[in-house]
Amino acid sequence: MSAPQVKGWCPGAYRPMMAADGLVMRVRPAFARLTAREVFGLCELAQHYGQPGLEVTNRANVQIRGVAETDHDTVLQGLGDLGLLDADPALESRRNILVSPFWQAGDLTHALTQTLLARLSDLPELPAKVGFAVDCGPRPLLRGDSADIRLEQGANGLILLADGATAGRAVTQDSAIPALIEMAHWLSERIASDQRRMSSVRAGTALPEEWCNATPQSPGPVPCIGAVSLGALLGCAFGQIDATALVQVVETQDLAAVRLTPWRMVLLEGAEMSEGAAFVTDPVDPIMRINACVGAPFCASATVSTRDIARRLAPRIDGTLHVSGCAKGCARRMPADVTLVGRDGTFDLVRDGTAADDPNQRGLKPHDLTSGAPFFQ
Repeated sequence: MSAPQVKGWCPGAYRPMMAADGLVMRVRPAFARLTAREVFGLCELAQHYGQPGLEVTNRANVQIRGVAETDHDTVLQGLGDLGLLDADPALESRRNILVSPFWQAGDLTHALTQTLLARLSDLPELPAKVGFAVDCGPRPLLRGDSADIRLEQGANGLILLADGATAGRAVTQDSAIPALIEMAHWLSERIASDQRRMSSVRAGTALPEEWCNATPQSPGPVPCIGAVSLGALLGCAFGQIDATALVQVVETQDLAAVRLTPWRMVLLEGAEMSEGAAFVTDPVDPIMRINACVGAPFCASATVSTRDIARRLAPRIDGTLHVSGCAKGCARRMPADVTLVGRDGTFDLVRDGTAADDPNQRGLKPHDLTSGAPFFQ
């Protein structure tokens, strides 16, 4: 296998990203589902070659981080043996598909995702962050999650929706994937250095009129931690999963599979709710309102530690909090009630904004934030 390419913002398995603690290798499981065998194998790879845990991303992918460059080929081989890699690296990079986690075999979400997976080679080359959502349950659940082109149930049937558009294109099950591919080519032809996502392209170029003839539905609420029809939803603070704890719960309850979600939760198929410090089981736990990137010393772009401060501040924040090691804001793209942005070893504070916005306060020291001063009132 060729040497890993470590450039770019979205790591894959074939093309990992170099972080301060080693390579970050992202795995995109089909249908965001890992069988028990895949869970055991993935956890073993992480424990042996990387950090002793997994990370669930906001696109329902899973990452192993801290892999040495010399171990990249070995981990790739392990992922391939588990069936978690496309044989063609080009197809693996295109498989950026966010799937509603409540699909059932044979339903519309499952069928359309199968068809899209079979036609990955028909998609154009697109920037690494461009992705698709297949969200065809009774009401959309993924509207707040990152995707450029969406398939979902509209007010009067299935629609294809450009991200952020107020109207979509009416499609059928047979026409949905060809229409998605057509929209992807339309987007590809209009990508520019300063317009690399559907939202920015659409802001400067109107969609074809015939793509705006169907009314979307308002989205449904994001599900909460707890028992669901397919099993149990458990929270993962900051998207982190303890590999040993995951293996234990899968083995103990003899589970068939684990589904990943973009909400820092995992769905354990057929499971009962499990208590324990490794997972968040309280739906109102304040840690689930907090986003925090890995921070220093694990990320070379960060100058501050993030997650220890985030844990200490969680009970003091009534709304959402985003603690970012730098202005890139990798952990949260949406505005938060309070955003703390690392800069030269201190934090800037942004209210009702993102890590890229102008701060309301600058140069706050970590002690200032945890001393009880009323910065968040």
